[in-house]
Amino acid sequence: MVRKSNVPRSRFLKVKCVDCGNEQVMFGSAKTVVKCVICSKTLAEPTGGKAKVTTKIVSVLE
Repeated sequence: MVRKSNVPRSRFLKVKCVDCGNEQVMFGSAKTVVKCVICSKTLAEPTGGKAKVTTKIVSVLE
Protein backbone atom coordinates (compact mmCIF):
# COMPACT_ATOMS: atom_id res chain seq x y z
CA MET A 1 0.00 0.00 0.00
CA VAL A 2 1.39 3.39 -0.98
CA ARG A 3 0.64 6.41 1.23
CA LYS A 4 0.52 9.94 -0.05
CA SER A 5 3.34 11.82 1.62
CA ASN A 6 1.27 14.96 2.25
CA VAL A 7 -1.45 13.21 4.28
CA PRO A 8 -0.81 13.60 8.03
CA ARG A 9 -1.08 10.49 10.19
CA SER A 10 -1.65 12.38 13.43
CA ARG A 11 -4.64 14.47 14.39
CA PHE A 12 -5.86 16.76 17.12
CA LEU A 13 -8.59 15.29 19.33
CA LYS A 14 -11.31 17.06 21.28
CA VAL A 15 -11.71 15.08 24.50
CA LYS A 16 -14.10 15.38 27.45
CA CYS A 17 -13.12 14.75 31.05
CA VAL A 18 -15.44 12.17 32.63
CA ASP A 19 -15.02 13.69 36.11
CA CYS A 20 -15.72 17.41 35.57
CA GLY A 21 -17.11 17.55 32.01
CA ASN A 22 -14.40 19.92 30.72
CA GLU A 23 -13.67 19.67 26.99
CA GLN A 24 -10.17 20.36 25.70
CA VAL A 25 -8.07 19.75 22.61
CA MET A 26 -5.04 17.45 22.69
CA PHE A 27 -2.60 16.06 20.14
CA GLY A 28 -3.26 12.45 19.19
CA SER A 29 0.44 11.55 19.37
CA ALA A 30 1.18 13.29 22.67
CA LYS A 31 4.63 12.53 24.10
CA THR A 32 3.74 13.65 27.64
CA VAL A 33 0.91 12.85 30.03
CA VAL A 34 -2.15 15.00 29.22
CA LYS A 35 -4.14 16.12 32.26
CA CYS A 36 -7.42 17.99 32.58
CA VAL A 37 -6.79 21.70 33.16
CA ILE A 38 -9.68 21.88 35.65
CA CYS A 39 -9.41 18.78 37.86
CA SER A 40 -5.96 17.35 36.86
CA LYS A 41 -7.33 13.90 35.95
CA THR A 42 -5.13 12.03 33.46
CA LEU A 43 -6.77 12.13 30.02
CA ALA A 44 -4.03 10.47 27.94
CA GLU A 45 -0.74 8.65 28.46
CA PRO A 46 2.12 8.43 25.95
CA THR A 47 2.99 5.15 24.24
CA GLY A 48 5.52 4.43 21.53
CA GLY A 49 3.41 6.18 18.90
CA LYS A 50 -0.13 7.38 19.44
CA ALA A 51 -1.26 8.41 22.90
CA LYS A 52 -3.48 6.05 24.92
CA VAL A 53 -6.61 8.11 25.53
CA THR A 54 -8.26 7.22 28.86
CA THR A 55 -11.33 9.44 28.49
CA LYS A 56 -14.11 10.12 25.97
CA ILE A 57 -13.17 11.41 22.51
CA VAL A 58 -15.76 13.99 21.42
CA SER A 59 -14.44 14.63 17.89
CA VAL A 60 -11.42 14.41 15.63
CA LEU A 61 -10.30 17.80 14.33
CA GLU A 62 -9.04 18.10 10.76
